[in-house]
Parts: sequence; C-alpha cells; structure tokens
Amino acid sequence: MSEDKNVFIHHVFFWLANPKSTEDRAQLLAGLRKLSKAVTIKRFHIGRPAGTLRDVIDTSYAFSWCIFFSNAADQESYQTDPIHLRFVDECSHLWSRVTVYDSVDI
Repeated sequence: MSEDKNVFIHHVFFWLANPKSTEDRAQLLAGLRKLSKAVTIKRFHIGRPAGTLRDVIDTSYAFSWCIFFSNAADQESYQTDPIHLRFVDECSHLWSRVTVYDSVDI
C-alpha cells in the first residue's frame, strides 16, 4: 500500500445503546454506508473489533468508522455536509457513546 501524504484521518468508534439488537446494528451499518457518499471522503473503512486479545486492546465498541480526507479543510467541510448531518439525525439514537481520534502526518 502506498503511503498517503498530508492526509487527515478521522477515526470514530461507536458503542451501541442496545448492543444486543441486531436491528440497531444493521441500521447503524446502513447509515455508515450512506455516510460514505460524502464527497470529501477520500477513502473509508467500516470495522468491528478484530477479536485480538491483549491488555492494550479495547474491543468494547461495536463499529469503527475510519475515514481519510485529503486535508483538514475537507474534514471540516464533511462536518457540515448534509449527508453527515442526516446521518447524525437519523442514527444518533442508536449509540450510547462515540469517541473520535483525528490524526495528521508528522
């Protein structure tokens, strides 16, 4: 894989309010797939805990949403994109907690 330069990574972790609900899980996954259509997203990955077991690994979340932007301005634009705002409006009732890690190149 080639290394992207000057990329802005926005990594979001979701904990479901009803973690045993297959319907809620399916609805959040569908919402993330719709969200991936936001125009400033360069690349994305929807994930779940890998099942690796070590003391330093947190596997308590339901989904991770890792998106790559060309720059910080594109990420900022994404925050007010109607697709993103619709996702928050339609899906925020599904999660009990969200944690975000943003990173940029060194």
